[in-house]
Amino acid sequence: MTPDALDWVKRYRRFMTNERRLSKHTDTNYARDLAALISFCNANGIEDWTSLDPQHLRLFAARAHARGLAPRSIRRRLSAVRSFYQFLLHERAVRSNPAFDIHAPKAPRMLPNTVDADQMARLLEIAAEGALAARDLALMELLYSSGLRLAELAGLNWEHLNLRDRTVRVLGKGRKERVVPVGREAVRALTAWQASLVSRGLRAAQALTAQSPVFIARSGKRLSHRSIQARVAYWGRRQGLGVRVHPHLFRHSFASHLLESSGELRGVQELLGHANIATTQIYTHLDFQHLARIYDATHPRARRKP
Repeated sequence: MTPDALDWVKRYRRFMTNERRLSKHTDTNYARDLAALISFCNANGIEDWTSLDPQHLRLFAARAHARGLAPRSIRRRLSAVRSFYQFLLHERAVRSNPAFDIHAPKAPRMLPNTVDADQMARLLEIAAEGALAARDLALMELLYSSGLRLAELAGLNWEHLNLRDRTVRVLGKGRKERVVPVGREAVRALTAWQASLVSRGLRAAQALTAQSPVFIARSGKRLSHRSIQARVAYWGRRQGLGVRVHPHLFRHSFASHLLESSGELRGVQELLGHANIATTQIYTHLDFQHLARIYDATHPRARRKP
């Protein structure tokens, strides 16, 4: 592709970072997806963005599928291309969006993994002896209590938490903010984590300022995504759960348990920060027996006559 065409990609990424304020993770994914498109264009003699048409993109998606790329990844690639062309349209660099009506192969619907309430209780039955255990218990309690995403948890500062009101202010996908309740056990664990920081002296106490990260490593720096993943996996093995424990498992279990107890799909959608209720509806498939019991107990034609 020509240098001018490649420059549009740089301008698009600057726009997405500065104006849309997308996360570093999303930016990295978009950069990878657009790099794949550039390679495809170079291999097919396409020199500028006005020359790319829907047939090219169908071939782009088909080749990715033939190489074994998952339908979800192909969908993300096409979404990145669609977004890029919307930017080009806005800048009047092209006249149409060739990705507008291109669809990825359908992916099989995968139900999220969860653990039941008893398993979750066993996982969280750890003695918070020492700063490391206190921190890990606090972050796991908060993950399960409030259904946070990994990035949301890692990005928390103390100013986002109100332990008195038992709420946490979360910056979710698309920089959308929501306020989520924090359970009593999570408040207790977070308070213990605060106390452990204070007891370690001035350097640690400085980590309790409003703008300081809630969860820090031994170095005092913000705990990374990878470190959080490693710690929850460690506790899953140590507590003998028998399943792979990862941060999103807490979020899935939070949603499943809350929906099973309340039946409030819209409420769970708000707590999870889902833009589309269809994303939340996947949790209604996790416990059909529970739903069947509700049906048998409440539907006029299902209730047994005395």
